[in-house]
Order: sequence, then C-alpha cells, then structure tokens
Amino acid sequence: MSPAALIEQPFGTYAELIRLQALARPGHPALIQDERQVSFATLDAMMDRVAATLQREGIRPTEAVAICAGTSLEYAAVFLGALRAGVAVAPLAPSSTAQSLADMAANAEAKLMFVDAATAQELSPVRGDIAARFVTLDDSAAGQPFSQWLAPAGSVPKPVNIRPEWPFNIIYSSGTTGTPKGIVQPHGMRWSHVQRARLQGYGPEAVTVIATPLYSNTTLVSFFPTVTLGGSVVLMAKFDAAKYLALAEQHRATHTMLVPVQYQRLMDHPDFDRHELSSFRMKLCTSAPFAAALKADILRRWPGGLVEYYGMTEGGGTCILAAHEHPDKLATVGAPAEGHDIRLIDEAGREVAQGEIGEVVGHSPAMMSGYHRQPDKTREAEWYAPDGKRFIRTGDVGRFDADGFLTLMDRRKDMVISGGFNVYPSDLEAVLIRHPAVAEAAVVGVPSQRWGETPVAFVVTRVGAGDTAIPIKDWANQRLGKTQRLAAVVIVDSLPRSAIGKILKRELRDAFVAPADL
Repeated sequence: MSPAALIEQPFGTYAELIRLQALARPGHPALIQDERQVSFATLDAMMDRVAATLQREGIRPTEAVAICAGTSLEYAAVFLGALRAGVAVAPLAPSSTAQSLADMAANAEAKLMFVDAATAQELSPVRGDIAARFVTLDDSAAGQPFSQWLAPAGSVPKPVNIRPEWPFNIIYSSGTTGTPKGIVQPHGMRWSHVQRARLQGYGPEAVTVIATPLYSNTTLVSFFPTVTLGGSVVLMAKFDAAKYLALAEQHRATHTMLVPVQYQRLMDHPDFDRHELSSFRMKLCTSAPFAAALKADILRRWPGGLVEYYGMTEGGGTCILAAHEHPDKLATVGAPAEGHDIRLIDEAGREVAQGEIGEVVGHSPAMMSGYHRQPDKTREAEWYAPDGKRFIRTGDVGRFDADGFLTLMDRRKDMVISGGFNVYPSDLEAVLIRHPAVAEAAVVGVPSQRWGETPVAFVVTRVGAGDTAIPIKDWANQRLGKTQRLAAVVIVDSLPRSAIGKILKRELRDAFVAPADL
C-alpha cells in the first residue's frame, strides 16, 4: 500500500505511514537539526529499535513512558518508536518545576523517563519521588545512556495491532491555570489531525521549520503531519529570530508553525525583508491571541498563505482562519472546520441566540478521551447537548458574526466583573496596544473594595519611549467606556510567558500589590 492510499483509510497509524515513506523514499531527509540529518530509512530503523527495546523492558501497549528533555533527533525517534510499540508518550515541559514534573510522571505512571543532562540536574531534588528509571538521550551520566539502552541495529519489534481508542500521548496542560492535567489524546484523534493537515499542503515536498518545543501540542500538530506525509522537519532547539530566518532561507522552507510572539519578533527583526522566503506555501499559528494588525503585516511582507487554528489540546472543536482568503476577518479566529460542531452556551449551560456572547464548546472527531486519572476534572470539561452529544468546554468567551466567524472576547476566567459589568481584558489590550509607547500589554482583574474587581494593565514600553504609567493610563481611559477604565498601569520589562508564548496572567495577578484606595 502507498502512503497516499493509507491516509485515505478511516484509521491507520503514524508508524505505518513512516514505514511506507521509508520504503518509497529511503534516502529522503526526515529530520534535520544543525549539521545532522536522519533519512526516512534510518528513522524507520531507529523506531524499530526503540519499539523492540520497550518490549524487552516489558512495557506493554497503552502503558506510558515520559520524555523530559530539550529538542533533539533522539527525542523525536523515541517518541515515534514508542508509538510503534503502542506505548503512550507523556512529553513533559522541562520548564515546569521539579515537583510538578515528578507529579506528572507519577500521574502518567511512566515506567521510563527519557532525560538529558540539563533536565536531570533540574530533577535531582525530587529524584527520589520519581519511580521511573532514567535513560539519558544525550548519553550523560544521570541515567542509563541511550546508546547502551537501545537494542542493537537490525532489531525488530513484535507487531502490535494498535486500536483507535488507545492512548497516543498524554499532553500536560501548560499550568497557566494551576496544576497541569494530563490530556489523553487517542490514536484516532491524531489520525484525524494528519488527514486534516493535507488541506494545508503537507506532503513529500514539504520542509517545515519547527521552532517550538517537542513537548508542546502546538509543535506536534505540525511535526507529525510533516514527517508522516513524507516531508522534512528542520528542528530548532531554541527559537532565535535571526537563526530562524537563516534556516528558513537555507532549507527553502515551505511550512512553519509559530506562536504569535515569535511572529512578532520575526516581523520586527531588522533583517526580515532581506531574506528570501518565497518558498513558503503555508504559515500556521495557534496557542495564543493573534493580533489582527500582526496578521495583516505578515500577509503584506511574508509570501505564502497564513492560517490560524483556534482550538484546545483537549480537542472538541477547531476554528480555522485562512487569513489570505479572508483579509476582512482578521479580528476573528475563523469559522468551524468541516465536521466540527461549535456552539456557545451561557452560565446555565443553555445555548445562546445568534450574535450573543457565550462560552465556546465544541464537538469533532478529534476529542480527548479525558484527563488521565482525573474523572472529576474530565466531567468539568464536558458539556452535553440535549440530545446527549458530547462537547468539550473551552473556557473561552466569544461571539459568532453573521458569516459564522468566531470572535473571541477572552478566557472566561480572565473576564473582569467590575461593579456588576462584564469587562473583557482583550478589549482593553486592543486599545492599549495602539498607544505609540506600548509594545505589549496584558490586562487582569484584581480585587477592589469599591467594584469587587477592577482592571489593571501591565505594559511593556517601546525602546526610548518617554511615557510613564500615568500618561498611558489617562490616554487609554479617554478611549474606554466608563465601566472599562483602568485602575492602574504597571510598567514591566517583560510579560511572563509559557514556553509557547502564552501570557501567564495568574503570575501578574499574584505579583500585583493593590493600593489601599483601589
């Protein structure tokens, strides 16, 4: 069977697709990092060795291993090899606290944990709390070296008949709202992702530059389609705007997945317009609010299409904005993807009327099984329509326009209720960013004796900007409604962000010291 024939099937596996790619184009580069390249034939053989070793270790299908390390070719090979053995992968963020990582490894019930020297050092204070045995991807001394752990060249695993409902991976939420939850994504969900990805031009000639970490679902929804459909993935261990532009030009990149803050840094780079980027077919974005002005700048200066995905790691429903096709809809996150049912509900769980604001819930073929070993949290994330249809709650508040495009107002938890009025921080941030001295802005609600809650802005100013907090606050309040007015503006050097660019508003709330008269 050819890769093209398999992808048309109702279900298949990534391991099968890569095997077929290796047979069809054995020498074609699958993975590239710096000066190293791995062909499809080599990757396929490495996946066999990893799968065989996991079977030798007694790790059964549907059980889990954890990976906590920086981006590397070995990381990718272990992830893909585990999938061939039917073993679920829990990719953990090295930026998490040591105790949080220990808790995630315990929640995943990981038998093995693949680390590198840097993450092993971070984990040393809690090593006794982690039951998993360490294998070091960089062959460092903190565990069994990967090269010694791996089965000999030519090893072949026993065949595994993988089922669609089996866990593919356990992605832990970023922790922006507290303790991360393990999101179980089944093989069937991931299969629907790669089938959908063909619409964005992934295929044998694709070259995708990956500049976000491999533990992030943002990365994986671009990484997996590229490699399974026969393209080449260029891996960056750490994002750097100048290096990214050089790599994209050198490898004649056709695709990329970036988060908004990375797009902003690239567009702001003084050498951006000097780079030859005409090879790009499609640029993708997800994970954080994507300003309409930034989308417009990318469309104007960067060749190729631009697509924004709005959805959750938990799945449920996805909206897609093909910005190059709908330049009049840049303030939206697009319309529901084909086969995705997205609705808006009120606080009582009732659907709202057309044009009204409500919480976004979604149903689609791509839905998590649930939160790993947290049934109560799973139930909290679900909403059922009157006919029993299961939806995933996003926690986001939005409104559909007359054309069916969704505009997001804010996270429900971030909405400020001031004096009984709903205040959406995104509306205030949109005003602040128009001030010539403001480079970035984030608005949060803080406790107020007078209003219950009141909005406070944290602002990063542009280099050389002479404006101080009070003039910026006064300027913004002249342009805001009475119920929206800012109680304070705080100038900061930078906004706290997760590794994939999400602003950590909880940290801003926790850091704010309110004056007595607030």
